[in-house]
Amino acid sequence: MSMIITFIILVVFWIFMSGLLDPWHFGLGLLSCALVSYMSHDLLFQDFKLRPKLTEYRRFIQYLPWLLYQIYLANIYVVKLALSPRMQEKIYPHVVKFKSRLKNELALVVFADSITLTPGTITVLLEDDIFYVHAIDIGVTESLPGEMEERVGHIFGED
Repeated sequence: MSMIITFIILVVFWIFMSGLLDPWHFGLGLLSCALVSYMSHDLLFQDFKLRPKLTEYRRFIQYLPWLLYQIYLANIYVVKLALSPRMQEKIYPHVVKFKSRLKNELALVVFADSITLTPGTITVLLEDDIFYVHAIDIGVTESLPGEMEERVGHIFGED
């Protein structure tokens, strides 16, 4: 079952990205998607239990608009910082270390990726539940782990 779902996801993504529906390209796309699905379906769905996963998927989809808004706000912040006449005084690159309350391995990865997607921060290292995040200034790290960690925890039922 997980292989079929992986195949469907890949085919939809392939059609969206390529837009080539002539028989030659579409056939090669289907063949490629089938091969990748066969080799890697267990990576996407390790413990395939549909009901709990549907809740996680729904929560993740609800999380995306908030994350995109945070990315937008962070972009505005970084642009203001970069265009500031006192930029040299405001920028203070540093690495901050903090412990996350998240336990689920996938939740930790989603949280690390969410941090990295937000301009001004990059997750440099994740060891167990300890995060090392490079930040462009002090203001960016004040909210870590914060609301983002809570929202990611909610996705995976770690409220």
